[in-house]
Amino acid sequence: MLRRPAWLIGSEVYRGSTYGPKHPLAIPRVSTTLDLIRALGWHDPARSIDSPRASVAELTRFHTPDYIAALIRAEQTQAVDPVDRERHRIGADGNPVYREIFRRPATSAGGVIHAARLSAAAPAIFHVPGGGTHHGMPDRASGFCYVNDAVLGILAWLDAGLTNILYVDIDAHHGDGVQDAFHDDARVFTLSVHEAGRWPFTGAAGDRAGGHAANFPLPEGATDTDMRAVLERAILPLASRLRPQAIMLQCGADALAEDPLSRLAMSNQAHWAVVRALRDVAPRLIVLGGGGYNPWSVARCWAGIWGVLNDLVPPELLPPEAEAILRGLSLNRAAGRNPPLHWFTTLADAPREASLRPETAALLHDAIILA
Repeated sequence: MLRRPAWLIGSEVYRGSTYGPKHPLAIPRVSTTLDLIRALGWHDPARSIDSPRASVAELTRFHTPDYIAALIRAEQTQAVDPVDRERHRIGADGNPVYREIFRRPATSAGGVIHAARLSAAAPAIFHVPGGGTHHGMPDRASGFCYVNDAVLGILAWLDAGLTNILYVDIDAHHGDGVQDAFHDDARVFTLSVHEAGRWPFTGAAGDRAGGHAANFPLPEGATDTDMRAVLERAILPLASRLRPQAIMLQCGADALAEDPLSRLAMSNQAHWAVVRALRDVAPRLIVLGGGGYNPWSVARCWAGIWGVLNDLVPPELLPPEAEAILRGLSLNRAAGRNPPLHWFTTLADAPREASLRPETAALLHDAIILA
């Protein structure tokens, strides 16, 4: 397949934006990713787009008007009334009211929608690290996600006339909001690789969502070996069979070993391998961010994705400008107390290989029908 150009969509709305000092999303992620890309000399202004903010009309393509109105009220007042909290889970369940509670998710959604529309018109590759909020539900916030930008982007593809879309999710948490949204839509196949027994406690191996989904709940401690096996024996055979017109890949970095909110044990090389394998499978590819609660591992992973999409090889040792960015980060959790040197000086993790877990082998045996 002829290589298509890759475009980077970002925004300054993420810089300084935080869910609060004690929240897992107190850390900078998208801004650090974009800063690292620039420090590596990988930033091309001609292929960088400032994310638009999705309009209310665009957001209500999936979300209810009452819910979007409640998000706007919460941003304007920096408070939430009991009715909105109970009905829409704003200010509850880890979904706090914060300064940009409407603007930030609307910008994430705007970037993904824009990428979908542009790629529908002219096949291309887009990296949207601010996207990936895959838990958002039509009328409520869920799992730190207020707006489901992945669903909105897929809907933009469908609205443009695409009829065969593959959504792949390698976040440590099951992509429940996206699977639910397209449960009965044969035009969209959703595949999620996540940690078994972890919130939101959905995505069991036997969950096929009406025949349009596949789920691979990996065991605690799963490594690059497990992800590679799922890639080679399930994801790629499925893509070969479906021959999708477009692929959306959610690359939440919480499956990496250092993440405080999962117990998977992968390196960023596992994620990069999935990106590399899917890069040329379909005419259109949108790569999203997602989860990830260790600022060093998230930024290094997502900056490296941009490198993979552009055939850029990271240096063995980062230049001083990039190292300074990483040394400026902090994490108020156990993982941040004594950061290892390579978090500051390298982009690529050492591969984390082990024997294929028996649980993963069993999942793949049962998934033979996908191919």
